[in-house]
Amino acid sequence: MTIEELETRARQVRRLVIQMLAKAASGHPGGSLSAADLVTALYANVLRFDPANPRWPQRDRFHMSKGHCCPVWYAVLALHGFFPQEELFTLRQRGSILQGHPDRKTPGVESASGSLGQGLAIALGMSLAARIDKLDYRVYCLLGDGELQEGSVWEAAMACAHFSCDNLCAIVDANGCQIDGRCEDVMGLEPLAAKWQAFGWQVIEINGHDFKQILAAYAQAQTIKNKPTVIIARTVKGKGVSFMEGVVGFHGRAPTADEAERALKELA
Repeated sequence: MTIEELETRARQVRRLVIQMLAKAASGHPGGSLSAADLVTALYANVLRFDPANPRWPQRDRFHMSKGHCCPVWYAVLALHGFFPQEELFTLRQRGSILQGHPDRKTPGVESASGSLGQGLAIALGMSLAARIDKLDYRVYCLLGDGELQEGSVWEAAMACAHFSCDNLCAIVDANGCQIDGRCEDVMGLEPLAAKWQAFGWQVIEINGHDFKQILAAYAQAQTIKNKPTVIIARTVKGKGVSFMEGVVGFHGRAPTADEAERALKELA
């Protein structure tokens, strides 16, 4: 997709996120909206996959470690034909293929997630499996910045560098907020780039809402050899909806019907 097409698609994704969460009256809009551009670009222009054969062995792998933000992932999967878009509006309902956190009953989902701090280790396993199976797929793992306060993330980061996992790219949705407040107030993360560098990673810092920078970062990651890459994407919680942007309260609160109507007007 062109930059203009990606921008249009990302607005569509954000609209679907708002509609899904309002219908469910439950879920996490803030982090879904902040990650929309990153996930949109990844699926539209980077990942190798086949919606008709979600378990195709040569497919690239994507794992959403911050599983509570799965609405943005579901929206992108539906738009790429993994399942009908009507399914989006069954989110969080009993019997739905779209749970509040991802699991393997959803076409296109590789592994369950939601318990923070585990995703990078899962991505490490996928990366090493490619080497063992002599396959050339790449692995992408989306993490939240608040999630980086989990010690298990850094254990996995150390192992990824030790095993020279150059087919692995971590993406940090660094929106500065978590459910308990600003990340810097709960447990400061900076200097974030220096930490990843010290653990042996190639670091790329970008504006996570600039598609030129996003695509350039994904392209650069594919050229790095003998070490994993992390893209630190500086984003805005609730991006695209003015009254949600940077507001901690929308981490885990779905929009009301009135709020959804206002948000959809802004995203038109």
